[in-house]
Amino acid sequence: MYLSTPTDTQLVELMTWFSTQAELDIWSGPEFRFPFDLEQFKCDLKLSTLASFSLLSAQSELLGFGQYYLRSGRCHLARLVINPHLRGQGVARHLIAQLMAKGTADLKTNSCSLFVLEHNHSAIKSYQKLGFSFACYPENIPLENVLYMILNKSSVSDTLKDNK
Repeated sequence: MYLSTPTDTQLVELMTWFSTQAELDIWSGPEFRFPFDLEQFKCDLKLSTLASFSLLSAQSELLGFGQYYLRSGRCHLARLVINPHLRGQGVARHLIAQLMAKGTADLKTNSCSLFVLEHNHSAIKSYQKLGFSFACYPENIPLENVLYMILNKSSVSDTLKDNK
């Protein structure tokens, strides 16, 4: 499994993973338009300003997608999603570990963070398995029912080692 810059073909496939506004909101947050076309989807992903990656199999099949950026001094992971047919098979661990390795190096930081909706129990469980823990966000979170999770320096190193 490896990270790659997303292609239009991969983004079109990614778009099929969200069939309702509610599904999209869980993944993207409230500013994403639905229904969407490819150009709107690309614009709302902010591909020109956010580091964005497809996770591909050795056969170049789209397994997942994720983004990162610097937020409060941490590599903040965003819009993490796994192909619906592959969820629960450990693919998220590869996506997150590879994004953390690339993001912490690119952003010159040793810790990571992410937001997750409090009712997204499967995602929370996955993040906790990787070592993320709940933390107080230093500012007001503008969305309701959102939790902030972090993974600090030594845990990032441990997670990256475990993924090799």
